[in-house]
Amino acid sequence: MDAEMAFLMANQGLAAPGKLIYDPFVGTGSVLVAAAHFGAMTMGADIDIRVVRDGRGPDCNVWSNFKQYGLPDPISLLRADNNLPPWRAGLKEVFDAIICDPPYGVRAGGRKSGGRKLLKGVVGPYTVPDDKRAGHIPSTAAYSLVECVHDLLDLAARMLVIGGRLVYFYPVLREEDSPDPTFPEHPCFKLIAVSEQILSFRYSRVLLTMVKVATYTQEIAESAQIMHLDFKANHLKWIEEGNLHSAVFAPASADCKLGENGDVKFYKESKPKYRGKYV
Repeated sequence: MDAEMAFLMANQGLAAPGKLIYDPFVGTGSVLVAAAHFGAMTMGADIDIRVVRDGRGPDCNVWSNFKQYGLPDPISLLRADNNLPPWRAGLKEVFDAIICDPPYGVRAGGRKSGGRKLLKGVVGPYTVPDDKRAGHIPSTAAYSLVECVHDLLDLAARMLVIGGRLVYFYPVLREEDSPDPTFPEHPCFKLIAVSEQILSFRYSRVLLTMVKVATYTQEIAESAQIMHLDFKANHLKWIEEGNLHSAVFAPASADCKLGENGDVKFYKESKPKYRGKYV
């Protein structure tokens, strides 16, 4: 994460002294470093235990990044899965802002708990054998953008205070014949800012800033699920028509196509083609 961009994100989240900022995809902590610079208390999580625990060594990790700039350490860094959040039942409205850059891109897609190693031959809860606990790295599976953003909105709806902000990046396609982008919605949130960062002739990403305006309830959770299913259906439809940015999330040498059961399949070698105007 570019340092200037991290500062802009922290500013959009209204990071300030006395506020608690959370990043569920903390990585090396760039966003939290910016939030801490504005005086906020910080907390982060990542599914990769190696990032949270070790980084690239004792002097090259999240903690050393904070020390380099003379900033207070995060309150806590968790090994946690955005798809299976670790919060106890009943815990809610503790964060003033959630600021993050969800996982997407050609080189690295999103991951969630699961995978063949975890599920093969397992019935019921998975238990790590005692002799493997010390160095165990949990198995993971692919985590689609649609599912990731749905979980992020649900997390924010539960855990943000009223008036709290959710700030995150969302990728879009810039081609001239592409439909206008639609962004995920949630009954608890009002979208107040959309700021585009151009990445290439074909792709850009937008920084979405949302404010929590309603308390999370079971009725809202059910309404949000309906909105998510509608958004997911449109997402898959655009993939089928070849008009969505989903190629961003596929391997660089693959195209995507909708399978019979609604899953996204990748096939054949290809190169992206820009059909818009060069400006």
